[in-house]
Amino acid sequence: MSMDPERLTRRLLGEQWQHLTHQERDVVLRIVRRVRNPEQEFQDSRTLGERAADAIAAFGGSWPFILMFFGLLLTWTLINTEILGPLRAFDPYPFIFLNLLLSMLAAVQAPIIMMSQNRAADRDRLAAEVDHEVNVRAELSVREIDRRLHRIERHLGTLPNAEAVPASDRGQAST
Repeated sequence: MSMDPERLTRRLLGEQWQHLTHQERDVVLRIVRRVRNPEQEFQDSRTLGERAADAIAAFGGSWPFILMFFGLLLTWTLINTEILGPLRAFDPYPFIFLNLLLSMLAAVQAPIIMMSQNRAADRDRLAAEVDHEVNVRAELSVREIDRRLHRIERHLGTLPNAEAVPASDRGQAST
């Protein structure tokens, strides 16, 4: 269900994709294939029960649910007080049957919402893991570029003293 790397790259780069050489396109596609998409990984690994719990929790925490539930409660009380009257009401005031139904709904809905929140926490952890992975790769790349740049400067003789050499290179032997 993940997006084709070439389509994703074309969408992100837009017009610039057309101006890339074949070799540049290959490099960009290799990079895109290595990138992890935490949202896609998370969505792909969910079971049917987890998807159902997420849908129930999403609906249970929405304005349509709140408004629909408010309308149901209002209808229930009007039917049992005004429309049917106190003698024919199926759940007269203080609405004990309604209280039972609300308690059962809360008993079922609370664990479902907690399961959904646990998965949201798992998704956040996965996203943080991917972010950390990207940050480590970027740091290593920056250090490698810095090391190469200093090697070039030393080779050209533009680096006059050892104080300009970064701390990461000071302990290494010159190559």
